[in-house]
Amino acid sequence: MSTGDRLRVMQSFGAPRATSNPYVHMLDAALAAAPGLEHLRFDRRTALVGRYDALHFHWPETLFGGATPAKKFVRRLFGTLLIARLRLTRTAIVRTLHNVELPDVDSRWERLLLRWIDRRADFHIRLNESTPVRPGIPSAVIPHGHYRDWFAFVPPTPAVPRSLGFVGLVRRYKGVESLIARFGETSPGLADWTLRIAGNPSTGELADEIRTLASADERISLDLRYLSEEDFARAVLSAAGIVLPYRFMHNSGTALAALSLGRPVLVPRNEVNEALAIEVGEGWVSMFDGDLTADDLERFSQTAAAPPATAPQLDDRGWSLVGIRHRDAFARAVRARRGDA
Repeated sequence: MSTGDRLRVMQSFGAPRATSNPYVHMLDAALAAAPGLEHLRFDRRTALVGRYDALHFHWPETLFGGATPAKKFVRRLFGTLLIARLRLTRTAIVRTLHNVELPDVDSRWERLLLRWIDRRADFHIRLNESTPVRPGIPSAVIPHGHYRDWFAFVPPTPAVPRSLGFVGLVRRYKGVESLIARFGETSPGLADWTLRIAGNPSTGELADEIRTLASADERISLDLRYLSEEDFARAVLSAAGIVLPYRFMHNSGTALAALSLGRPVLVPRNEVNEALAIEVGEGWVSMFDGDLTADDLERFSQTAAAPPATAPQLDDRGWSLVGIRHRDAFARAVRARRGDA
C-alpha cells in the first residue's frame, strides 16, 4: 500500500487550528518534513476507503465524541465502520501513549471502540521511559519536542525580580489552591516575593475559589483567562521560576515549555521528572516530595533567583529528530503488522 519507498501514514488529527495543542502543530510540521514519509492528516472518507499503510492514534476519544447526541451517534458509527475497515486490511495501528490510563468516557459504545484500538495496536510510542506498555507490543520512546522554535517570535524578556508563577490551564489536579495556601505560609521568608497565577480555570466555581484564596495575600496576582501562545510565553518569561504543584504529573508540556523559555521549574518528584532533571542539566528542575510545602517554595526561590548560566540541554528534543523517529516507528509498525519483523 505504500508509494514506492514512502510510507503513507494517517494521523488521528486534521489540519491544526489556531487553538490546537502546540504539540499537534509542531508534530504536523515535523512529519510533513520527514524524508520517506507521506504525511496524511485525518480525513474520514480517506480513513474508510483511502490507501495508507498505518493509522496513528493520539487521543482517539476526540474522534468519537460530539456536542450533541446526534453528532455522538454519527461519530461512533463512523468509529465502528473504521474498525471494520481496519479488521479487513493489513493497516498498522500506532498509538502514542500521552496518558497512563485510557480516557474515562461515559459511553459503553465509545469504551468498546477505545478498547479495541488499544488491543489492536501494533506499536506504541511513549514520550518517556516510565510510560507502561502492554507486554508483547513493540514500542519506542520519542521524547516530546522542545518549544524553542514555537516561541521564537516572542522577544526575550527579563523576569520580574523575586517572582514565582503558575501558568497553564487551571485544573483541580494541578494543585493551584495548595500553591496559594503554601505561598501564604512563606511570609516572612518570601515577604518581598510575588506569585502570579495565569491561565483559564476549568469551572467558574474553581475560579471563584482561587480568587477568594488569593485575596488574603496582596503578594498574589491573578490572570484567570484563556492565554494566547504569546500571552502564555510572556507569563512564563515574567516569572523567575515556574511552580507546577500537580497532584499527578506524567508528561508536562508546561514544564517543557518553561524550560524551553529558559525558566527553572518546580515539579513533583517522580521517575519522569527525575529523568528530565538529569537530561536538561543541574539547576533547571527542582522537585518536591509528597505535598508541596512552604519550605519547598523557599528553597526553589533561591534556585530561581540564581538560575544556571548555561541554557537547559534540549538538543535531543529537536523536531527534525522527532519527525525521523516517528517515521522509523511507523516502519517498524508496518513490518510487525505484515509479519516482516
